[in-house]
Amino acid sequence: MAVAALLMTPANARASQSQEDADRLAAAQNSGQIAQREALETARVAKRATASAVTHAIDRATTQFIASLEASVTSRVADRVASKNEERVEQKIDQDQESREREQEARERAEEKREREQEARERAQEKIERLQELYDDGREDLDDDRYDRAAEKFQQLADMNGPQTDAALYWKAYAENRLGKRDTALATIADMKRRFPQSRWQKDATALEIEVKQSTGQAVKPADQSDEELKMLAIQGLMSSDPERTFPLLEKVINGSGSPKEKSKALFVLAQSGSAQAREILGRIARGQTNPDLQRKAVEYLGLFGGSEARKTLAEVYASSSDASVKHAILRSYMIGGDHERLFAAAKSEKDESLRREAIRQLGLVHGTSELEQLYQAETSTDLRREILQAFFLAGDSGRLVKAAQGEKDADLRRAAIRNLGLIHSEDSGKALQEIYAKETDHALKAEVLNAYFLQGNAKALVAIARSEKDPELKKTAVSKLSLMHSKEGNDYLMELLQK
Repeated sequence: MAVAALLMTPANARASQSQEDADRLAAAQNSGQIAQREALETARVAKRATASAVTHAIDRATTQFIASLEASVTSRVADRVASKNEERVEQKIDQDQESREREQEARERAEEKREREQEARERAQEKIERLQELYDDGREDLDDDRYDRAAEKFQQLADMNGPQTDAALYWKAYAENRLGKRDTALATIADMKRRFPQSRWQKDATALEIEVKQSTGQAVKPADQSDEELKMLAIQGLMSSDPERTFPLLEKVINGSGSPKEKSKALFVLAQSGSAQAREILGRIARGQTNPDLQRKAVEYLGLFGGSEARKTLAEVYASSSDASVKHAILRSYMIGGDHERLFAAAKSEKDESLRREAIRQLGLVHGTSELEQLYQAETSTDLRREILQAFFLAGDSGRLVKAAQGEKDADLRRAAIRNLGLIHSEDSGKALQEIYAKETDHALKAEVLNAYFLQGNAKALVAIARSEKDPELKKTAVSKLSLMHSKEGNDYLMELLQK
């Protein structure tokens, strides 16, 4: 190699130098390319790393955003759901409240309607009772020979134009005749016949008219009255010794124009005999062959003195009669005779509600509690069920009243049962009221128990409640009841209150 160097010419030397320079340049270029490639690779790696980092960052950010969004959405949805649930709950509460209010309003309207109907029935009944009282007062004046007062009362009754107007006019004419007012009596009879051509008092009015026309127009003297009494005494004497001759005489008195007292006595004597013939005559009168007053009196005497045959007659009259007053009288006669079966039948099937009520009351008076229990279970009318509870009181059946007071679903009937328990003054009813008060949650029913204690005169129970009751209104009610009772136990407690 050294020899080659020595032998190298300048030209060769330059060529060699150039080759070396070219080699170095090529090497540098290669190195640069390698470096460039490495730089590019590094850049690409860095870029990929950066891109990956960015991607991861974006992914994390996206995940966080989505999570945040989901949380936000979930929160908003939950809020909306909660809000809607609250709205639904509030709506449900409002709806329930509105429903309760509507039900309460419906109950109140129904109660108001029942009360109005009850008030209407009571007013009608009061009117009937006022008319009957005026009629009875007039009849009593006739019996006591107070004819002027009787005439005034029967005129007043006729002016009221009630169901007894025809009877009132008849008795007014009767009183006027007894006062010697012949023309006035005839005018009253004519008025009665004209206004009531189908009246069952027509026969009596005709008999009275004949008597008035035959009379001298003089007022009846006390001696004439004593003659009537002597006649009745004579008839009564004959009845015990010769009843066959007495019956026609009694019928003559009954069908004549005598005083109501005389006719009533004749019926009484007839009923007392107990004979088949007397029962037949009473049966004809009970069927309405005379005036309504005598018919009702015959019904009463058949129940009082008759046996099973008499009650059979009464049942026939009841089935055929359209007069409610006669039917009421027959139901009372069933009670006098202890006829549970017929009272039960009327209470079950009678179409007239006033007669059903009458039958129910009479069942209570004959202690027909098993029949009343059957009626109570089958009955749907609240008013009639209340009447049956009243009948349990009349029968003294506190056990069935307690059962109704504790188990009846209708609050109004529970109040009625509690009230009737208060009318039974017994230790058992007092204990029952105590149990009801302790278990009851209804404020109005607890107040009704306090009223029942008041009706019982049970100051001891009211004092105990006044001491322990936390409800101020109920406590006040108990104290108010005690203040009206004037009992020693109650007054002692009232003094305690004043000393506090």
